[in-house]
Amino acid sequence: MTDLRRRIAFPKGTTLFQPGQACPGLVLLDKGTIKVTLTAANGREVVLYRVSPGDMCLQTFACLVEGRTYSAEGVAETDLEGELVPPDRFRARLEGDPAFRDLVFSAVANRFGEYERLIEDVALTGFDARLARVLLRLADATGEVHASHNALATETASGRAFVSRRMAEMARAGLVEQHRGGVRVLDRTGLERIAAEER
Repeated sequence: MTDLRRRIAFPKGTTLFQPGQACPGLVLLDKGTIKVTLTAANGREVVLYRVSPGDMCLQTFACLVEGRTYSAEGVAETDLEGELVPPDRFRARLEGDPAFRDLVFSAVANRFGEYERLIEDVALTGFDARLARVLLRLADATGEVHASHNALATETASGRAFVSRRMAEMARAGLVEQHRGGVRVLDRTGLERIAAEER
């Protein structure tokens, strides 16, 4: 049997798909992260989820199963390496490869769980808790968060002006320090307390 797998590699910043684009196939990542965002008619953007090795892109899954086009944008957040399974091979493997089918269904189920948490965060969680969680998640080992207020607004499904006000208040409280190009977490315990308060 001919091996029709196609190896792929994309540098950080590459746009992998956009709204209205047809799906070229299922990407199975070996390395890297894809950020999937949705932009509203008013221009506001929200991060739906990230795809890492072992994860499933629900946008891609829906396109492959239902034959529709993408409604969101996927961008390589880091350098990517992996395999592209073309649409015809996706269906064949889904039908004839139990291990592949289990992998796909398990990844889709996990992704739906993440969607439920996203809805809970946006609809039922206070903004300070959402912002604190994002800062903690994006902070590197030294406490640096390399994200603009626009990026933080996208991560928290809010507006830039609101993020800026709340960040200024967190800075006055000694939780963070703002500087050009990002934020430094000064009081991780304090942010963790805020993140846990409004679940």
